[in-house]
Parts: sequence; C-alpha cells; structure tokens
Amino acid sequence: MRLTSIFAAALTLLSAAACNRVDHIGRPPTLTEPQSTPEFIAMTEPELDLPESPQRPEFSASLWRGERSSLVADARATTRGDILTVLIEIDDRAEISNSSSRSRSASDNVSIPAFGGLPQSLDKKMGGNASMAELAEADADSAYKGNGKVSRREKLRLRVAATVIDRLPNGTLHIRGSQEVRVNFELRELTVSGFVRPEDIGRSNEVSYDRIAGARISYGGRGQISDVQQPRYGQQIADIFLPY
Repeated sequence: MRLTSIFAAALTLLSAAACNRVDHIGRPPTLTEPQSTPEFIAMTEPELDLPESPQRPEFSASLWRGERSSLVADARATTRGDILTVLIEIDDRAEISNSSSRSRSASDNVSIPAFGGLPQSLDKKMGGNASMAELAEADADSAYKGNGKVSRREKLRLRVAATVIDRLPNGTLHIRGSQEVRVNFELRELTVSGFVRPEDIGRSNEVSYDRIAGARISYGGRGQISDVQQPRYGQQIADIFLPY
C-alpha cells in the first residue's frame, strides 16, 4: 500500500512537471499575469494609514506642502504598495584547497632461539625449514593521500523594481519584486524578496541587495533551451534511487 502511494505521488509530480513543458510546445513560454502577483495585491490593497490633516486654503498651491506629492517631499518607499529599486551587484569568488596524507608502518617478529634446549629438540622433530628461532613474523604498511579543490566564481549585475508588500510592527519593510523578459522562445525570470529597514533606502529610492535581510534572489529561466540543458525526469529519479 505504501509503495502504491509513493508511485501515485511520483506520477502526480511528473504530470505537473510535464504540464510546464506542454505550455510552450511550438510557442513561446507564457508570461505570468501581473495581476496574480503579491505585488499587485499590495498596490491594490494598500496599508490603511490615518487620514492626513486637511490643508489650509492658503497652502493649497504651495511647493512646500507636507504631502508626498510635494516637490520637496521624501519619495522613498515607506508603506505597503510603494515601489523601490533594488540594485543587485554580486561579484563573489571562493577558492578552497585541501590536501591530506597519512602513512603507517608496523613490523612484529616473534622467536624462541633458546629455552632449555626445547626449541632445538622441536626443530629436529618438525623437519624441513621450520624453526622455533623464527616462530612468527608480520609486516603491515598503510598509506593514504587525498586532495580536494573547489573554485567558484559568480558575477551578476541587475536592477529590478520591488514592491513593499507588508510593513512589520517594528517598521521593517517586506519587499518583493519580479521581472520576466521573453526573447524568442526563452523566458528569463528574476525574483527578489527580503526585509529592508526604511533608513537603508537611499534618497533616490534605491537599496542595495546587501542591505536586504533574508534576501532571496533567483535568476533563471524556462523555455526550449532550458529544457534541453536539464536531464530528463526519469534520469533524475534514477540518480536518487540507484546506489551506483
């Protein structure tokens, strides 16, 4: 019964994965509808703030009003539904090299050359080349040598608009942004999310990725080229279960 359940679950996953491929057979991949994203929901259902105090008539035409539409007002994102720009400039390099070696040598020799004439008497009875003078001898050697090296280089430079989807009780902003670019039959997807302090947002309404706590950045794609580069699902399942 348990094996049947596992097989049914695997079949369901394979069917769902196959549907993603069927979506772009003979046509470009389908773009995600912006209206179905959390960013759109945050902009259509903004945070409920206290109503602003009415402006006096003599200040209605002033450039120094305290409203966000004022020419000198702070345009940085502060509430749910606001938009800011995330700068992603990743240039990481890591190199790790390990080397280890081990060797051991052991030798044991047991003999009874003289013991009241008993070894000599036994030598005559055993005959051949047997002798108590060389009763037992053992040698052991072992050696181990290992080398390992890891070299990694990642470089990414992107800009993406993100939306404040929530403001936490301590004032931290939860942001999320996505971007899709389709070229011919290949779709490139960029997503970023995390938590930002309002004071880390610059005057130009931009924030660097290294100022985002719990940052989740994904840059990938789907389409005909991506499908060819990925191993088939049967091979991936076989790689999990086969012990060799």
